[in-house]
Amino acid sequence: MKRMFFQNLEHAACNHTLPLTTLIDELAFNEQGLVPVIAQDADSSEVLMLAWMNKVSLEQTLATGRMTYWSRSRHELWIKGATSGNYQQLQSLRVDCDGDALLCRVIQQGAACHTMRKSCFYIEANPANYSAVIISSA
Repeated sequence: MKRMFFQNLEHAACNHTLPLTTLIDELAFNEQGLVPVIAQDADSSEVLMLAWMNKVSLEQTLATGRMTYWSRSRHELWIKGATSGNYQQLQSLRVDCDGDALLCRVIQQGAACHTMRKSCFYIEANPANYSAVIISSA
């Protein structure tokens, strides 16, 4: 369902500015208070991973410049790289047209995936022969 706030932004002119706090308050967090976040390499545009943020992790990311997610399995804030050293530095953050997904362009240090691959998206489907192939090594 389209939220009126974002519906109104569809008609906004290029370079229209609004307070970041207003934008955050209008995001469509799900029932668990989370919004999906795509991390994309700022240089290559490769999609690195999909994770989740709550309002606190989003605000911490914006305040520190370090990508901070919400761990759904551990139920705690997760600063990407805090244990592995594979930090993500925020370069830009975009909100989709419905306010229910975020795109963060990042500078990735080391691997983004816990498998030690650059990207979590290393399994590629091949519909022609109904198979899947691993496209990168750890």
